[in-house]
Amino acid sequence: MRSLCPFQFILINHSIDLSYKEKMKEISVLSLICSCLYPESRKNIMGDYEDMDIKPINKRASGQAFEVILKPTSPVSEVAHCITSPPKRDISLEDIQKKLEAAEDRRRCQEAHVLQTLAEKREHERDVLMKAMEENSNFSRMAEEKLQMKMEQIEENRMAYLAAMMERLQEKEKHAQEVRRNKELREALTA
Repeated sequence: MRSLCPFQFILINHSIDLSYKEKMKEISVLSLICSCLYPESRKNIMGDYEDMDIKPINKRASGQAFEVILKPTSPVSEVAHCITSPPKRDISLEDIQKKLEAAEDRRRCQEAHVLQTLAEKREHERDVLMKAMEENSNFSRMAEEKLQMKMEQIEENRMAYLAAMMERLQEKEKHAQEVRRNKELREALTA
């Protein structure tokens, strides 16, 4: 036999399960607790029962331990513990029909719920897709406008650069003509 802590017991044989449960009902939890707290009264509480012996084991650091020894059941007590199942009532055709209709209603309700959930998911997906398409369209439009503005700015800068170059070239040409005229005048004066 194993030694167990106060509120743990081991089921030794499956065939005596019912008698074990009956005897465990007889042992009051309060008496077990009292036997742990007051060792002098333990001898009065612990002892022989019809189908089991409970013997205290030396006290341990984890608490009190008991040894539960189950005696084999007698054939008379086994008959007394035999439980009969309640009689089955006859099920009419109407009851079966009602149950089938209720099951069909539950199935339809569940199917409608599943369809509604799927429709909500589809609508959510559609909303997300529309929002993504709108954002993509806005992004494309903004990128195109930005590119157009950049191209216009580049064109304006190019035209301004060309105009500045032409102006410098014309100034150089004027300066060159002035230098040629001054040279011609000097040559004419020296000659």
